[in-house]
Amino acid sequence: MIRFEQVSKTYPGGFEALKNVSFQIKKGEMIFIAGHSGSGKSTILKLISGITKPGKGKVWFNNQDLGELSDNQIGFMRQHIGIVFQDHKILYDRNVLQNVILPLRIIGYPPRKAEERARIAIEKVGLKGRELDDPVTLSGGEQQRLCIARAVVHQPGLLIADEPSANLDRAYALDIMELFKTFHEAGTTVIVAAHDETLMADYGHRILRLSKGRLA
Repeated sequence: MIRFEQVSKTYPGGFEALKNVSFQIKKGEMIFIAGHSGSGKSTILKLISGITKPGKGKVWFNNQDLGELSDNQIGFMRQHIGIVFQDHKILYDRNVLQNVILPLRIIGYPPRKAEERARIAIEKVGLKGRELDDPVTLSGGEQQRLCIARAVVHQPGLLIADEPSANLDRAYALDIMELFKTFHEAGTTVIVAAHDETLMADYGHRILRLSKGRLA
C-alpha cells in the first residue's frame, strides 16, 4: 500500500528532516512511528498524505508515485485518507456535528446523507449526545475524539495520526489508542506517530523508530 524508496527531505533553511529512509506498509497493517520531536515522524506523515513531496527518492501509495501526481490527483487521493493532525484544526465557530460533516460537504455529499454519516462517526468515537455542543466545551480527550470522527467520517482506507496522545493524561491517551485499534480491527490501515513508546507496547504491532531523520 505504502512504500518509501530511499527518501530524503530537506526543508528551506537546510534542515534535513529525513535521510535515505526506506520501508513498506502493507494494506490492513497497524503501525507505529516512534521518535523524539524533530526525528522526522511528522514529515513521513506529510509525505504519505501528499502535503509535501520528497527531495530525493520515491513515495508510493497504492502503486502511484506521489511525486508525479498533480495537485488535483493528490486531492482525489486524499479522499481515501483520514488525517488526525497534531494541532487538531478544529473549527471553534461550528458545533461538533458541523465539524464532522465538513469533509463530506467538501467532496459533495448530499446534506442529509452527510449528516447521517457524521452522526454514525460521532457515535463510534463515544461522543453521542454532544453533536450540538461547541468544541470549546469538550475536554482535551473529547476534542481528540472529535478529530478522529472527522478523520474517519468518509470511511478512508488509511487513517494516519500525528501525536494523537500529546497533552493527554495516560488514561485518555490509552482510550485514544483503543479507538485506533477498533478502526484497525474493522479493516482500516492505521499509522500512528508518537514519541511515547510505552503507549505502543501493548499492541504488538510493528514500530518504525526514527532518530535524526534516519530509521534506527
